[in-house]
Amino acid sequence: MSVLAMKRVIFLCTGNSARSQLAEALLRHQAGHFFEVYSAGSQPHDIDPRTIATLQKFHLPVDGLQSKSIDEFAGQSFDYVITLCDKARQECAQLPQAREVIAWDYPDPRTSNNPRAFELTLQELNERIKMFVLVQSKEQKSALTPVINPLQLFKCLADETRLAVMLLLQHRGTLSVTELAQALQESQPKVSRHLAQLRGCGLVLDERCNQNVLYQVHPRLPDWSVRVLHEAAQADSQHIQQLAQRIQERSNA
Repeated sequence: MSVLAMKRVIFLCTGNSARSQLAEALLRHQAGHFFEVYSAGSQPHDIDPRTIATLQKFHLPVDGLQSKSIDEFAGQSFDYVITLCDKARQECAQLPQAREVIAWDYPDPRTSNNPRAFELTLQELNERIKMFVLVQSKEQKSALTPVINPLQLFKCLADETRLAVMLLLQHRGTLSVTELAQALQESQPKVSRHLAQLRGCGLVLDERCNQNVLYQVHPRLPDWSVRVLHEAAQADSQHIQQLAQRIQERSNA
């Protein structure tokens, strides 16, 4: 399992025939290793032939592009929902489990009299997506390098539940909120709050896996903090084994 899962992005416009298709192709070309990219429309139409021609003119891949309805993605989770017109923003922005909705507004090149409308839209989207990728890459780099000192570590782990969560994650590798709640016999909202605090301290990372979010001890914690956690786990090994057994019993049920 990777340290950081690919972030899921979906571009939305009304017809899913021009702007959102251009954006999907651009982001996949620029950072397909980091993003899982989709596009859809509130009232989908066939892809405009000029969309394909423009992408091919600039040697961008068109494989797999097809017009899709937003209904096909009902119930799915996305890290970023990016709308490309005001109408799409009003109709589609409230996707379930969308971590962040971003509104970009671009005129529809299909209705323009400018013969270069599709090329200009591609160029404008290209610059915007370059900036989006740059910001995301900086955030990823920051996430991979936690900064924590001993006082912060001890404050963060002073709570019994948070300490148990850390030791369980160290013992099992990755766990979901449901599994942690089962082990600790606590409510999922309470466990989620503690996980958010641990993530804010830079002690854990979350990773999306299908419809679940899995948590793990941050793989780049300083060596001294890893030793502290190891010593704590050894001192409380019997208790941690008991908690882990509850997870195993649930898996076998």
